[in-house]
Amino acid sequence: MLPSKMVRRKAGRLLPALLAGLILAACSSQGPQTSNVNIQGPATARSDYYLQQVQQSDDNSKTDWQLLAIRALLNEGKYPQAAQQMSQLPQQLSDVQQQESLLLSAQLQTGQQNTAGAQQALSQIKLENLSQDQQARFYTLQIAAAQGKPSLPLLRAYIAQEPLLRGADHQKNIDATWQTLTQMSPQDAGNIVINANENVLQGWLDLLNVWRANNQDAQMLKAAVKDWQTRYPYNPGAKTLPSALNQAQNMTKASTSTIALLLPLNGQAQLFANAIQKGFNDAKNGALVSAPQPQSVAAAQPAAAPSDAGTAAQPISYSGNSDNAVVSPSAAPVDATTPAPAPASQPAAAQSAPQVAPAGNAQIKVYDTSSQPIAQVMQQAQQDGATIVVGPLLKSDVSTVVNSQTPLNILALNEPEQIQNHPNVCYFALSPEDEARDAAHHMWDQGKRSPLLLVPRSNFGDRVVNAFAQEWQSLGGGSVLQQRFGSAAELKQGINSGAGISLSGTPVNIAPAQPQGISIAGMNIPAPQVEPVAAAASSGNVDGVYIVSTQAELELIKPMIAMRTSSRNNIALYASSRSFQAGAGPDFRLEMDGLQFSDIPLLSGANPALMQQAVKSFNNDYSLVRLYAMGVDAWTLANHFNQMRQTPGYSLNGNTGTLTATSDCVINRKLSWNQYRQGEIVPAS
Repeated sequence: MLPSKMVRRKAGRLLPALLAGLILAACSSQGPQTSNVNIQGPATARSDYYLQQVQQSDDNSKTDWQLLAIRALLNEGKYPQAAQQMSQLPQQLSDVQQQESLLLSAQLQTGQQNTAGAQQALSQIKLENLSQDQQARFYTLQIAAAQGKPSLPLLRAYIAQEPLLRGADHQKNIDATWQTLTQMSPQDAGNIVINANENVLQGWLDLLNVWRANNQDAQMLKAAVKDWQTRYPYNPGAKTLPSALNQAQNMTKASTSTIALLLPLNGQAQLFANAIQKGFNDAKNGALVSAPQPQSVAAAQPAAAPSDAGTAAQPISYSGNSDNAVVSPSAAPVDATTPAPAPASQPAAAQSAPQVAPAGNAQIKVYDTSSQPIAQVMQQAQQDGATIVVGPLLKSDVSTVVNSQTPLNILALNEPEQIQNHPNVCYFALSPEDEARDAAHHMWDQGKRSPLLLVPRSNFGDRVVNAFAQEWQSLGGGSVLQQRFGSAAELKQGINSGAGISLSGTPVNIAPAQPQGISIAGMNIPAPQVEPVAAAASSGNVDGVYIVSTQAELELIKPMIAMRTSSRNNIALYASSRSFQAGAGPDFRLEMDGLQFSDIPLLSGANPALMQQAVKSFNNDYSLVRLYAMGVDAWTLANHFNQMRQTPGYSLNGNTGTLTATSDCVINRKLSWNQYRQGEIVPAS
């Protein structure tokens, strides 16, 4: 047994050590705890798992679990619950937590279609503090916030994201980069200013130039791309070619050895079919007049036939209300005996000459779709060895052909009510809807944000309103106003009474397009569901009016607008090609001063010599000249069918407009816009 003095001495030595241990333990329990939850890596579990961890945690890891729960909720499209969890985050966050919360905020705003909010959150993020996984998400959100609109920031985001991706996601990045480039206009791409160290971007831009210079010939393109790969061996696109470009190099030209041209050669549509057939044959036979230097539109208009030319064919007015009027958006041509306008001295800006496929040795067989059922016509064309079909022209026939599952390539000359995507079908039409969509883009590009549509009270007017409003919404625009007018007699009564047109309008009610979910580089951003709502009431601040009327109606409408609208309001006026016809003299042009109008390049000075030839052939009937130009472009499109059908961003400068194709191969036309200015017609600025 130890003596009591020794026991007391040992206890005295142990007591300070025990107290020191207790103090250290107490201090460590009160200090900050380092979480073992990795918020900078992937979040692979469901939201309910992370929410359960939030409930069971009471230390600093609770916030980390909460951030992971928010990310899972966003990935599942549960935006209200995610927003609620975001509001419950503590005020004090670590730097790592703060960066993650900003990423999540940007993802929430993107999913809710709040692009500005997403971009604001992304601008606060310190990229150098992010993990590789977070950087990939950051660039994905930048790409999503761009909403698919080609731009320099979008290109830079794709380029920065590329090294972070592998496998299928890497190929998708390369393809998306290329698609963004090809969707840029040559002017926009040429205006890009890059930094001296952006070698990858410079390589991509050079590849775009290579493609545009050689895409008419697959062998030339293949050689040019190989040369580009030698010059840019380290460019991601050189190592992994974009799928569309790889396909374009190996693309075989669609066979046009035997072309079946399907047109109604009898009945009401015969006149239109004859104009299209003449344009198609002239292009095929190389009978088009080459384009000299462009001049002003007014100067390009030919002298009208003398008034005593009794044998001149009388132009036929077409109301445009039939379903098949889609091929003739303008109507009511003027009398061929109307004097032509005096020449204008102001030259128009130079325009790119339209592309026309070279004259070929193709055999063209014309089939009359008005003489027998379209199914029999198609069967006969196939038996006769047709390799491609151009037509039919009437909507009902187009629907039948598209549903027939024919193996032949089809360039339909109209659009059915419901577009169907078939790998062997393209749709080419001159429609009022097409013009309305182009007008929406033109007005948007000019900075207009409160448009009003002034259209007839008819089914024709309904079609224009719906097409414009839907396109305006797709551009990010808000409410569109509509105002209807009646007959010319009704307009004259209004102008005689001094009533004028007040441009008040009523909102166009259309169901908003359901936003699409986004899936980029393994990151899924589901779209919220949007319920159809009535358009918001107008603020009354109309800044642009799109008028769809005949020339005679426009002569009444413009002064009626001036009666009720102060010149200080600075409301811009736009018109469709429906109002542009031969016979508009200097008095009309002065009366229309300031008004902009759209039309096909052929009638806008792109090829004055061919215009003279065409209007002479059709007795100054501009409606038929437009269909003639459609026939010329149909020949060119038939010879570039595979490129239009399979190559994103492929375009042709046609006589009916700059031609591009949607993913369904609906041929869109970008029209020429001109303006009446001091009695002359000049390109719209």
